[in-house]
Amino acid sequence: MTQITTNIKGIRDIMRKDTGVDGDAQRISQMVWMLFMKIFADKEEEWEITIDGYESPIPENLKWQTCAADEEGLKGDALMDFINNELFPALKELDFSISPQAKIIRAVFEDTYNYMKNGTLFRQVINQINRIDFNSSTDRHLFNDLYETILKELQSAGSSGEY
Repeated sequence: MTQITTNIKGIRDIMRKDTGVDGDAQRISQMVWMLFMKIFADKEEEWEITIDGYESPIPENLKWQTCAADEEGLKGDALMDFINNELFPALKELDFSISPQAKIIRAVFEDTYNYMKNGTLFRQVINQINRIDFNSSTDRHLFNDLYETILKELQSAGSSGEY
Protein backbone atom coordinates (compact mmCIF):
# COMPACT_ATOMS: atom_id res chain seq x y z
CA MET A 1 0.00 0.00 0.00
CA THR A 2 1.41 3.42 -0.95
CA GLN A 3 1.81 6.27 1.52
CA ILE A 4 -0.98 8.31 -0.07
CA THR A 5 -3.30 5.27 0.02
CA THR A 6 -2.52 4.91 3.72
CA ASN A 7 -3.20 8.63 4.30
CA ILE A 8 -6.57 8.56 2.52
CA LYS A 9 -7.60 5.38 4.34
CA GLY A 10 -6.60 7.08 7.61
CA ILE A 11 -8.69 10.13 6.73
CA ARG A 12 -11.72 7.98 5.95
CA ASP A 13 -11.27 6.02 9.20
CA ILE A 14 -11.11 9.25 11.24
CA MET A 15 -14.21 10.62 9.50
CA ARG A 16 -16.14 7.44 10.33
CA LYS A 17 -15.83 8.42 14.01
CA ASP A 18 -17.44 11.84 13.44
CA THR A 19 -21.20 11.98 14.08
CA GLY A 20 -21.70 14.64 11.40
CA VAL A 21 -20.39 12.53 8.54
CA ASP A 22 -22.93 9.95 7.45
CA GLY A 23 -21.59 7.53 4.84
CA ASP A 24 -19.03 7.57 2.06
CA ALA A 25 -20.87 10.18 -0.02
CA GLN A 26 -20.40 12.77 2.73
CA ARG A 27 -16.87 11.56 3.43
CA ILE A 28 -15.95 12.08 -0.23
CA SER A 29 -17.53 15.53 -0.27
CA GLN A 30 -15.70 16.46 2.96
CA MET A 31 -12.38 15.13 1.66
CA VAL A 32 -12.75 16.92 -1.68
CA TRP A 33 -13.02 20.44 -0.28
CA MET A 34 -10.31 19.82 2.31
CA LEU A 35 -7.95 18.32 -0.27
CA PHE A 36 -8.77 21.22 -2.61
CA MET A 37 -7.57 23.67 0.05
CA LYS A 38 -4.30 21.74 0.49
CA ILE A 39 -3.76 21.36 -3.27
CA PHE A 40 -4.44 25.08 -3.75
CA ALA A 41 -1.91 25.92 -1.02
CA ASP A 42 0.70 23.72 -2.69
CA LYS A 43 -0.03 25.31 -6.09
CA GLU A 44 0.24 28.79 -4.60
CA GLU A 45 3.78 27.97 -3.48
CA GLU A 46 4.57 27.23 -7.12
CA TRP A 47 2.71 30.29 -8.48
CA GLU A 48 4.53 32.64 -6.11
CA ILE A 49 7.77 31.52 -7.76
CA THR A 50 6.61 31.22 -11.37
CA ILE A 51 4.10 34.08 -11.75
CA ASP A 52 5.45 37.60 -11.32
CA GLY A 53 3.36 39.57 -8.84
CA TYR A 54 1.06 36.66 -7.99
CA GLU A 55 -1.42 37.61 -5.28
CA SER A 56 -3.59 35.05 -3.58
CA PRO A 57 -7.34 35.60 -3.77
CA ILE A 58 -7.65 33.97 -0.34
CA PRO A 59 -7.19 36.32 2.62
CA GLU A 60 -4.07 35.45 4.62
CA ASN A 61 -6.00 34.31 7.72
CA LEU A 62 -8.00 31.79 5.64
CA LYS A 63 -5.12 30.16 3.78
CA TRP A 64 -4.28 26.52 4.47
CA GLN A 65 -0.73 27.59 5.31
CA THR A 66 -2.05 29.89 8.03
CA CYS A 67 -4.89 27.94 9.59
CA ALA A 68 -4.05 24.28 8.97
CA ALA A 69 -0.33 23.73 8.38
CA ASP A 70 0.62 23.82 12.08
CA GLU A 71 -0.16 20.41 13.64
CA GLU A 72 -0.73 22.13 16.97
CA GLY A 73 -2.87 24.90 15.46
CA LEU A 74 -6.58 25.46 15.90
CA LYS A 75 -8.49 22.45 17.20
CA GLY A 76 -11.67 21.55 19.01
CA ASP A 77 -14.51 24.06 19.17
CA ALA A 78 -12.23 26.92 18.04
CA LEU A 79 -11.43 25.05 14.83
CA MET A 80 -15.06 24.24 14.11
CA ASP A 81 -16.07 27.86 14.78
CA PHE A 82 -13.38 29.06 12.37
CA ILE A 83 -14.41 26.60 9.62
CA ASN A 84 -18.16 27.18 9.89
CA ASN A 85 -18.27 30.90 10.70
CA GLU A 86 -15.19 32.35 8.98
CA LEU A 87 -13.75 30.09 6.27
CA PHE A 88 -16.94 28.88 4.58
CA PRO A 89 -18.81 32.20 4.54
CA ALA A 90 -15.76 34.04 3.17
CA LEU A 91 -14.98 31.51 0.42
CA LYS A 92 -18.64 31.20 -0.62
CA GLU A 93 -18.75 34.99 -1.10
CA LEU A 94 -15.24 35.46 -2.53
CA ASP A 95 -15.10 38.19 -5.19
CA PHE A 96 -14.67 36.04 -8.28
CA SER A 97 -13.79 39.02 -10.47
CA ILE A 98 -10.35 39.46 -8.90
CA SER A 99 -8.71 36.44 -10.56
CA PRO A 100 -9.36 33.14 -12.32
CA GLN A 101 -8.28 31.39 -9.11
CA ALA A 102 -10.92 33.28 -7.11
CA LYS A 103 -13.57 32.15 -9.57
CA ILE A 104 -12.53 28.51 -9.12
CA ILE A 105 -12.47 28.78 -5.31
CA ARG A 106 -15.92 30.31 -5.18
CA ALA A 107 -17.30 27.68 -7.58
CA VAL A 108 -15.87 24.89 -5.39
CA PHE A 109 -17.37 26.31 -2.20
CA GLU A 110 -20.74 27.59 -3.44
CA ASP A 111 -22.49 24.26 -2.90
CA THR A 112 -20.05 22.71 -0.42
CA TYR A 113 -20.75 21.97 3.22
CA ASN A 114 -18.71 21.03 6.24
CA TYR A 115 -20.19 17.85 7.65
CA MET A 116 -17.71 17.23 10.44
CA LYS A 117 -18.78 18.21 13.96
CA ASN A 118 -15.84 17.16 16.12
CA GLY A 119 -12.93 19.63 16.08
CA THR A 120 -10.47 17.09 17.49
CA LEU A 121 -11.23 14.62 14.70
CA PHE A 122 -11.16 17.47 12.19
CA ARG A 123 -7.63 18.38 13.32
CA GLN A 124 -6.59 14.73 12.90
CA VAL A 125 -7.87 14.79 9.31
CA ILE A 126 -6.00 18.04 8.61
CA ASN A 127 -2.79 16.53 9.96
CA GLN A 128 -3.22 13.49 7.70
CA ILE A 129 -3.78 15.75 4.68
CA ASN A 130 -0.65 17.72 5.53
CA ARG A 131 1.39 14.55 4.94
CA ILE A 132 0.46 14.58 1.23
CA ASP A 133 2.68 16.60 -1.13
CA PHE A 134 0.62 17.64 -4.14
CA ASN A 135 3.66 19.19 -5.77
CA SER A 136 4.92 15.62 -6.15
CA SER A 137 3.82 14.19 -9.52
CA THR A 138 3.81 10.69 -8.00
CA ASP A 139 1.33 11.71 -5.26
CA ARG A 140 -0.89 13.51 -7.79
CA HIS A 141 -1.05 10.44 -10.04
CA LEU A 142 -1.77 8.08 -7.15
CA PHE A 143 -4.46 10.44 -5.88
CA ASN A 144 -6.41 10.00 -9.14
CA ASP A 145 -6.31 6.23 -8.71
CA LEU A 146 -7.44 6.51 -5.09
CA TYR A 147 -10.40 8.70 -5.96
CA GLU A 148 -11.57 6.16 -8.53
CA THR A 149 -11.19 3.37 -5.97
CA ILE A 150 -13.29 5.26 -3.41
CA LEU A 151 -15.99 5.90 -6.02
CA LYS A 152 -16.05 2.20 -6.97
CA GLU A 153 -16.42 1.24 -3.30
CA LEU A 154 -19.25 3.72 -2.95
CA GLN A 155 -21.00 2.36 -6.02
CA SER A 156 -20.77 -1.23 -4.80
CA ALA A 157 -21.50 -0.27 -1.16
CA GLY A 158 -18.38 -2.20 -0.23
CA SER A 159 -17.17 0.15 2.45
CA SER A 160 -18.33 -0.96 5.89
CA GLY A 161 -21.68 -2.08 4.50
CA GLU A 162 -22.73 1.52 3.90
CA TYR A 163 -25.14 2.60 1.19
